[in-house]
Amino acid sequence: MDPEVSLLLLCPLGGLSQEQVAVELSPAHDRRPLPGGDKSITAIWETRLQTQPWIFDAPKFRLHSATLASRSPPPQLLLNLGLTSYRDFLGTNWSSSASWLRQQGATDWGDKQAYLADPLGVGATLVTADDFLVLLRRSQQVAEAPGMVDVPGGHPEPQVNLPLHTLSQPLLLGIACNETSAGRASAEFYVQCGLTSEEVRNYYMSGGPEAHESTGIIFVETQRVQRLQETEMWAQLCPSAKGAILLYNRHPPLQSGAGKSHLTQPSVPTLSPQL
Repeated sequence: MDPEVSLLLLCPLGGLSQEQVAVELSPAHDRRPLPGGDKSITAIWETRLQTQPWIFDAPKFRLHSATLASRSPPPQLLLNLGLTSYRDFLGTNWSSSASWLRQQGATDWGDKQAYLADPLGVGATLVTADDFLVLLRRSQQVAEAPGMVDVPGGHPEPQVNLPLHTLSQPLLLGIACNETSAGRASAEFYVQCGLTSEEVRNYYMSGGPEAHESTGIIFVETQRVQRLQETEMWAQLCPSAKGAILLYNRHPPLQSGAGKSHLTQPSVPTLSPQL
């Protein structure tokens, strides 16, 4: 296992559909106020704005815990979510005191993530009709993993660049944790696209929401993905992409035309990495 990523949850073979995932949203799942107050978060945010004036705060969902119940089919996953923000994320998970906050959370609350924002990310192993995995080169302007290679994703938001009718229903493969940002979790999905890699490239080149946050699109043959960890490209992948690929390789869904049922709601991936 790569030290930059850990697997929090592995869904049953083939992944879970939207109908098999439930959410409980409660203030009880919010992070705890920092020992001594949250003034340090404000200070970190103001410093960031001076060096990266293009970043902005926004509300995010916080993953408190996830429970998979498989006693009776079909298996059901319960996600316990609170609310947080991008500002709090930079001031906790990405602060220089993140390791201490994890230790203190374990001491004070029996939960090493108790003081961390832990916004839930989403990512997708997006596979084209001609069996290529879609990856993106992150720009130098993003706050996290600038210049590295990622899967399409970001946070749960209702905008996509690809037409919805070309995307299958997303299947949740599991949840991976980015250990370089103090264990921040990301739900990783599998999505089949009805477009070829060339057609996807054309949509990417036309731009879209947060198009400035990536600088290029990369295609990898699905038959190479199982051995990607043995190649030089692995070192170029950000932790969220590594988590998505590790989960995909644990139980790859049906390939070549799998999941052709079309979405009735906005899908997971965007062709511009957020954050």
